[in-house]
Amino acid sequence: MQNILGIDIGGSHITLAQVDPEKREIISSTYVREHVDSFEKKETIFSAWVSAIEKASHDLKREDLLIGVAMPGPFDYENGIALMLHGKFLDIYNVNIKEELAKRLSISVDQIHFVNDAAAFMEGEVFGGCVQEYTKIFGVTLGTGFGTTFYNGEIATDEDLWDAPFRDSIFEDYMATRWFVNRYEELTGEKISGTKELLEKPQEIQNTMFDEYADSFSEFIVQHVSMYQPEVLVIGGNIAKAYPHFEKRFNENLKKNNINLPVKISAIFEDAAILGAASYAMKKA
Repeated sequence: MQNILGIDIGGSHITLAQVDPEKREIISSTYVREHVDSFEKKETIFSAWVSAIEKASHDLKREDLLIGVAMPGPFDYENGIALMLHGKFLDIYNVNIKEELAKRLSISVDQIHFVNDAAAFMEGEVFGGCVQEYTKIFGVTLGTGFGTTFYNGEIATDEDLWDAPFRDSIFEDYMATRWFVNRYEELTGEKISGTKELLEKPQEIQNTMFDEYADSFSEFIVQHVSMYQPEVLVIGGNIAKAYPHFEKRFNENLKKNNINLPVKISAIFEDAAILGAASYAMKKA
């Protein structure tokens, strides 16, 4: 059996595990999650990453190891070079992460493959999640950011629609967690951290906000997704857990626009990117 490690790197964490390619699932006993501050210096970041990788792969032979890494953009995925110029990972801008990791882990650069985090989410759902039987799939991740991805039957691509113009701004300002935070404060003068807290508030304010969110989300589908003609829409991210609260209005809005699009909610959530990074690495290898 191939020795595969799937890794999900975010602005505040590295999450990783070995993946069983036959069962199409994470080997839970190897799961590692570590806090990594993306504002730290290069050496601190790499030390934390390598330490986590060694924990998750300590029982695997280095020469047989295959590593898939899901990374946020902007990033040169083919060559493994970080291109983030704003906020996170500033100290590793223009650094070849593939070469750095290979050297520190004593493996070949050919054993490491990078994939966009939104595309990794989709690859994971296709490989071991809720859309294994479909071939044309559009996916969105709704959370601290707004990710968009399309699977064409062979590979998932990052569609990079987060900054598509919408109303007075861009879609991400209406789709991500910050919309709930800002809108709740506008309506009540109080603060919440996201949808989880909103669900503890009075039903009336919940209904108002989820209806508004459903309207924005369905407008995105009408404007940008219908042209892909997907068989199904898959939704991940923390906001997807609140989908039952905006599902009815969202689907009514789509029907008014003659769009009949089945919706699947991620079955594996945080694990999707790990599975997806691993399956992408297998394809590339």
